[in-house]
Amino acid sequence: MRYLILLALSFPLLAQAQKAIPLPAGYTAVRDVDYVGAGNARQTLDLYLPGSTTEKPRALVVFVHGGGWEEGSKEDAKVLLTLIKRNPAYAGASLNYRLTDQAKWPAQIHDCKAAIRWLRAHAQEYKLDPTKIAAFGISAGGHLVSMLGVTGGEKELEGDLGKHLDQSSRVTCVLDFCGPSDFLHFGGKGSAINPEDPTSAVAKLLGGPLNDHQEEARKASPITYISPDDAPFLLIHGDKDPLVPYSQATDFDAALQKARIPAILITGKDGGHVWFTGPLIERMYDFNARYLLGQEVQLAPTTVQAR
Repeated sequence: MRYLILLALSFPLLAQAQKAIPLPAGYTAVRDVDYVGAGNARQTLDLYLPGSTTEKPRALVVFVHGGGWEEGSKEDAKVLLTLIKRNPAYAGASLNYRLTDQAKWPAQIHDCKAAIRWLRAHAQEYKLDPTKIAAFGISAGGHLVSMLGVTGGEKELEGDLGKHLDQSSRVTCVLDFCGPSDFLHFGGKGSAINPEDPTSAVAKLLGGPLNDHQEEARKASPITYISPDDAPFLLIHGDKDPLVPYSQATDFDAALQKARIPAILITGKDGGHVWFTGPLIERMYDFNARYLLGQEVQLAPTTVQAR
């Protein structure tokens, strides 16, 4: 059972970990960039750049992998390429971050923020638009990109990693696919993950069982930090998710709406933990087109068939 949980949390693309992703036609990759400068492979990123010549800086979609904060890799980014290859106005980046066998919370968000700062500091070098950065994550990665979206002004979560502390770690918009949003209300909602089990992914992130780490759980929950200046959100969640309860999305959506943050919830009918369909990809593409490219795209909460 534990193996199955980890596999689902890390998404089927986990099988491609440690392998270079085939690039779309015309794209180049800049791999294994050390965004901290400490020589740790878990603090590296890959850049995916369209080959078309343009003077206009490109919007950037940053992917954060899943894996229960204890598995996964920046190479798990095939879906990122699916999103960016349709339009050379986009570039992509995929991040590694320290897993829980190296460090507990908040190391993971410190790494993600350091990566965003590095990307912003090097935007001119790679023809990126530092004002147009989307953060897209799956499962554990969905949790981390949600934290990026709601903690732009939280000094405690910035960390002191890397050479670019003068840069902002804010992102323009967030695509959160089945990420946890409230650890204090995670247990008892039908998840196969028991946060009181010290060997569970959640307990390993927090440093121990949930009951013994309430304050850590609160500080690690995106719902804790919602404020009116947060980034717009696209929330994607299956209504039959056996690992991250669907209520994590609906409650987070309600809290974002209450704070008047633009938020769209896409529900996968009969959807499990992670699933992709053509209609879902189209809605993700439209969300980025609206908030990164400024296109007049109509967005509304909806349900899509997940199977």
